[in-house]
Amino acid sequence: MQKLSLQALARELTADAGRRTASRAARTVFGGHEHALRQTVIALAADAALDEHENPGEATVLVLSGKVELRVGDDSWRGAQGDLLIVPDAPHSLHASEDSAVLLTAVPRGQLRD
Repeated sequence: MQKLSLQALARELTADAGRRTASRAARTVFGGHEHALRQTVIALAADAALDEHENPGEATVLVLSGKVELRVGDDSWRGAQGDLLIVPDAPHSLHASEDSAVLLTAVPRGQLRD
């Protein structure tokens, strides 16, 4: 068994994001090629974004700190610490209104089980 402090990792990555040109930092904490499920902590500096991209399967975003906005076309959903956002099956983007960290949980379509 492994234990990981998501809050400590979120603080570390948020500090890293503030020092990077892209204003973001990320680390996969579970999963990868050998697993269907992948969980990644993503930190975004204030006003940074993950530009619009396709949803490759099922995904959720748990806000660990800060405030973010998930955008799909003309629709948007705001999330603050503790909020869980369900990512729609559509092109979407994620914007941080302040220094933020989220836990992205995703299962790619090819890995989904019936």
